[in-house]
Amino acid sequence: MTDAALLTLRGIEKRFGGVIALGGVDFELRAGEIHALLGENGAGKSTLIKILGGIHRPDSGSIFVDGRAVEIEEVTDADKLGIRLIHQELSLAPNLSVAENIFLGREPGRFGLLDHRQLLANAQALIADMGLLEISSVEARVADLSVAQQQLVEIARALSTRARILILDEPTASLSEAETEALFVKLRGLCSQGVGIIYISHRLEEIQRLAHRITVLRDGHSVGTQATAELNQNELIRLMVGRDLKAHYPRPPWKPGAIALTVRNLRNAQVRDVSFELRYGEILGFAGLVGGGRTELARALFGIDPLHGGEILVDGKSATLRCPSDALTAGLALVPEDRKRHGLVMTGSVAFNLALPWTHEWIRGCVPNLQHRSGIVSRAVQSFGIKISDPEQPIGSLSGGNQQKVVVGKWMERPPRILILDEPTRGVDVGAREEMFTIIHRMVQRGMAVILISSDLPEVMNLSHRLAIYRDGRIVREVVAQEITAEEVMAELTRN
Repeated sequence: MTDAALLTLRGIEKRFGGVIALGGVDFELRAGEIHALLGENGAGKSTLIKILGGIHRPDSGSIFVDGRAVEIEEVTDADKLGIRLIHQELSLAPNLSVAENIFLGREPGRFGLLDHRQLLANAQALIADMGLLEISSVEARVADLSVAQQQLVEIARALSTRARILILDEPTASLSEAETEALFVKLRGLCSQGVGIIYISHRLEEIQRLAHRITVLRDGHSVGTQATAELNQNELIRLMVGRDLKAHYPRPPWKPGAIALTVRNLRNAQVRDVSFELRYGEILGFAGLVGGGRTELARALFGIDPLHGGEILVDGKSATLRCPSDALTAGLALVPEDRKRHGLVMTGSVAFNLALPWTHEWIRGCVPNLQHRSGIVSRAVQSFGIKISDPEQPIGSLSGGNQQKVVVGKWMERPPRILILDEPTRGVDVGAREEMFTIIHRMVQRGMAVILISSDLPEVMNLSHRLAIYRDGRIVREVVAQEITAEEVMAELTRN
């Protein structure tokens, strides 16, 4: 990192109607620096980086690049200045290949025609250079990739350009530890070439390992910039939320009851002879690497993906789960990995999403009972502390944490006996994570049986009572979570 200011923001203000999104924010990025931008959802981080990316225009304030005042009125202005933004929400073309997405708009050609062979070679060289081993084929269609693999393609596309200022919003949310480390190596290499990086993440551990400096936003205002070495996690959290939080991972007391779910020799194309038991009042965590098949197991249990063999018993009785409605009838519910694609109807309102699973109750014949619907919505909003101004506001206007509460809360009018949580805190801030942990804690204490899938190893280890170490579609070991270390888990996951 040098002392030269690559990017300077002074007094950036932005309002949306009567709401102040940014209230005079100052920020500086130096050449060769990784500068973390932290804050709870709604603190103003997304608005600030969208201003830099040319998506929003500031109401007032100044932007300087290399000490020269610039205007960023649209995305092409940002591109010309060498500013590249990787959004938290992916922006890939699903029907194109990995290679075509990486070099979209910059395809190599000969005599005015696409040089497909060179395109594939360039993409493969970039993937190999970045160490993104999870992308096995650059010819694969993006729509056929997992969320984690799509995230890697998005990162590869951004890093394929000669960006001077790179902005990454939650880039490791779906990455394994090995992939995260490979990304960090690449980012440090870019810094050594003078690139400045603005890095947004809710994972404080990786911020402390990666960033040179940290700027914290709260309620649209900067509460300070400090060297990373001068701040510990508790101080960071206090700056972000304005208060001390409880223990990061409040594991509920372990009081296992009767066996809720028995899985025997379950198998399909991705699930390979999986067997386990889950009891009421406990959390069974599945620890594994991205691409190891945990999401595919959750989909099979919820009746989304067909099974080729095996048996599922709920409360000791055989259950045939050919579709999600079968699973719901049997007492299972799933909170999926990608809430926007599979957990919510993003064109609908908060109330629409919360009431959707119970349509058969509040619509009898052709006549909707709006009072009944309102009661369903109101109970979920109050029980889960969903922060809204109006139940009919668009679901897309909520923060990630509040959207996740809706995904969980929509099932709780008639609580399931067995809840499968796939990446329940993906893309939510520390305050919202604490609230989600409290919700899980409460459900387990009431006797619910929970399967927890998380790529955040400390999270899955410290919240779970028992741990299933999952690799290549199989459970390779089951242990009491408190009786194994993170190092031992990683050794099991990476063993040849």
